[in-house]
Amino acid sequence: MRRFNRVITAALCSTICSAMFVPAAYAQTAQAEEDSGDEPIIVTATLRAMDVQDIPLAVTAVAPEALERQGINDIKNLASISPSFNIQSSQTETQGTSIKIRGVGTTGNNTGLESSVGVFIDGVYQSRPGVALGDLVDLERLEILRGPQGTLFGRNTSAGALNVSTKRPSLSEVEGFANASYGNYNFMNLQAGVSVPITTDVAGLRVSGTWRKRDGYLKTPSGVESNNRDRYMLRGQLYVEPNADVSIRLLADYAKTDEQCCEAVIVRETELAPFSAFHGLASDGVDQSGMSALKNLSINGGPYLNGSKQWGTSAELKWDLGAAKLTSVTAYRKFDSSSTTVGGFTSNNTYTVGNGAPTSRTGILPSGDHIKTFTQELRLQGTALNDSLDWLIGGFYSSEKIRADQTMTLNADFQRTGGAFNFANAAGVNPLFALTALGNAGVPVNADGNYAENRFLQDAKSWSVFTHNVVNFTDKLSLTLGARYVNETKDASFNQLAATTGAGASACQASVNGVLAGTVPAPLRAGLIGLNCFPFATSVNLTAPTALGGGLASRLLPLPRAWSDTFKDDEITYTAQLGYKATEDLLFYAGYSHGFKSGGFNLDPQSATLQNSAAILAGLATPGGPVIVAPVYAEPDFKSEKVNQIEVGVKATLFGSIKANLALFDMKMSDFQVLEFTGVQFLTFNVHSARSTGAELELFGKLSDNISANVSATYANSRYPGDCADGVAAAALASTQRLCGSTLTNAPKFAGVVGLTYEGQVNDAGWGLLVNGNINYSDRRRTSTIPLDTNNLPIPLDYQDAYFKMNARIGLTTPDERYTFEIWGTNLNNEITRGVTANTPLRGGAGTRSRIGFVEEPRMYGMTVRAKF
Repeated sequence: MRRFNRVITAALCSTICSAMFVPAAYAQTAQAEEDSGDEPIIVTATLRAMDVQDIPLAVTAVAPEALERQGINDIKNLASISPSFNIQSSQTETQGTSIKIRGVGTTGNNTGLESSVGVFIDGVYQSRPGVALGDLVDLERLEILRGPQGTLFGRNTSAGALNVSTKRPSLSEVEGFANASYGNYNFMNLQAGVSVPITTDVAGLRVSGTWRKRDGYLKTPSGVESNNRDRYMLRGQLYVEPNADVSIRLLADYAKTDEQCCEAVIVRETELAPFSAFHGLASDGVDQSGMSALKNLSINGGPYLNGSKQWGTSAELKWDLGAAKLTSVTAYRKFDSSSTTVGGFTSNNTYTVGNGAPTSRTGILPSGDHIKTFTQELRLQGTALNDSLDWLIGGFYSSEKIRADQTMTLNADFQRTGGAFNFANAAGVNPLFALTALGNAGVPVNADGNYAENRFLQDAKSWSVFTHNVVNFTDKLSLTLGARYVNETKDASFNQLAATTGAGASACQASVNGVLAGTVPAPLRAGLIGLNCFPFATSVNLTAPTALGGGLASRLLPLPRAWSDTFKDDEITYTAQLGYKATEDLLFYAGYSHGFKSGGFNLDPQSATLQNSAAILAGLATPGGPVIVAPVYAEPDFKSEKVNQIEVGVKATLFGSIKANLALFDMKMSDFQVLEFTGVQFLTFNVHSARSTGAELELFGKLSDNISANVSATYANSRYPGDCADGVAAAALASTQRLCGSTLTNAPKFAGVVGLTYEGQVNDAGWGLLVNGNINYSDRRRTSTIPLDTNNLPIPLDYQDAYFKMNARIGLTTPDERYTFEIWGTNLNNEITRGVTANTPLRGGAGTRSRIGFVEEPRMYGMTVRAKF
């Protein structure tokens, strides 16, 4: 098998070189009437069908063929085509997925955060990146819009937008396709679709679907896998044109995933691991760690399950009223996800998230998100002043209901693990267990079985009105002006359905009693509360001792507490772009845009905890009588993010077929939204400012009748200025100060893609040959949220080193063009890279932290058979 791997890899790598040295005779003998490569690339980035070379903003248009050649099955691999685009997943794909454009984006793992990059499929907004991760099949085109797009694309596009359009049914002929693939890791993929006219030139039906399965590429020593694939999707469309002025398009889809995702490799083990035996653990829980584990794709924990079900419907009406054209897009989507994990990325029996695992508390609810979204958009557009004015006005409304369930059960190894990796031997054997006796009449309390079922509810409403107009002063000079008023309202709450309470049952309650009674040594109080009262498994109904007035303990200590709140905001986004079409093949443009991304709520149990616990406790212990100190609680909400961008660019067509586009940009963000996992909680906060400045270059087109090439490069200096902590909330000040002066996460300064493709005939028999090679490069990039630890020293393994990745494909097509046979490979040089690096939960403190890395796909290869009719 290893020999076969080497042979197939060598064969595929050689296609890159072979594409560069295709005999010139093929090009010379090509038929003169074949494609010259100068056809316009039509996109809808301005909600108008336009040649991409005539649009005064930065847009990357990707044809379905390009996606197939690069092995892109979903949006997670788009960076191999567009270096400005980056997408990463951490603990789950349904919640922990983050999209970035030009180095700017929002981190995941909190349902309350919405993406800075909006995803739109057939004109319908996908409310979270995890909702949009379905397979890409039966597409018409895919557009990556870079920079703020809030004027036309509405909600949450402060960094950019991804606009995906699927193929419409044909009204004139029956057509269809079927693709079957097999590859390493037992990869299997089936895709198929058929379009049938119901009434010729009036109505047509299209049905398509995909099924994808693959073994996981991460494994434990015992063979437990992670990062596999097991998903399918079905889509149906009905398209009706009753007359030349009206068209109706109805779409419905259903998708399901049932996968083991996403475990992580422990890339750095804590120096405290030897203390596991001291605390009575049979094992430290980590058999594989460090760079050898990363290279061998070795993990320690499991299972880690992540599944989802979703369905949606939409209706598009287009009606030519004569003086104007009306467009209506109505959509509803329901998305349900679940996740289960055991052990906190180790083999220790520390805790269980969700249900369905052997260590789950009996009857506990699943952990996951349930999102229902309704959207309605109306647009009216037309021309005036002898076509000198191309005008558009519209309105948008969305209603989103979220139910986020977070459930956790503490297991038998929880206290021993917390003691070993946070206290070493400084506090004796298993202090998290022993010290609970000080609050429970001398009897220690075991945390095994402690649990909480946390529930967050959010009801969000958004409405906006907008206009987008193109004024053509002359045939060469135009001005685009757009504006949108956005109004956002969110009502959210946190409560618990059930949890462990009472000192006799709850290790947290016993710890609270001991700390508040003063029987726990002062240096250990914070650690005892922070660990025994692990936020995701702590009751909001814990009580304070009667001697201190009773009531909820959360009024005295930083513990989870129930809350309910409302967020409201409104904003005017706007854009102005000046375009000068010097010739048919040359466009100069300059523009300014103001974007907006809604604020909201941190859906985390510790988002509204007490901030001045030390002052309150000191006041209660004041000699001569207590001094009452008013409690100060953190606010669970975070502010809206805003961005101002200047963009200057040129788009040119050279030698009739080569497109050359250059864009220079400067993005300034204020109240930039950041999420940090501290090891015990997800902290969401606003940073005063962030900035991304750079340039993008795209070259693509035909070098001859048979050979085409593409070169894309992005330079982006994405960073937090030195004053980024000005005016931030006190609860986030320490974290923000450690960000200032650093680069943004997963924002390489330089990234590039080079590709070459040959398409022509092999011989006179008419067999077609496709040879495609692609190399993408990323500069070194930060992979953690914050580069400095709480001791202000650099966090180990923050940076992912620079790398190249090579993709290749070679295919033969039958003379009748009905069948194609391909062999392909992605990441052929098998670069093992990390997308996100984070603290391993409960495993070490500042200077001794264990670190986990979420690994991107290794080398994949296989074969595909395509058929069409």
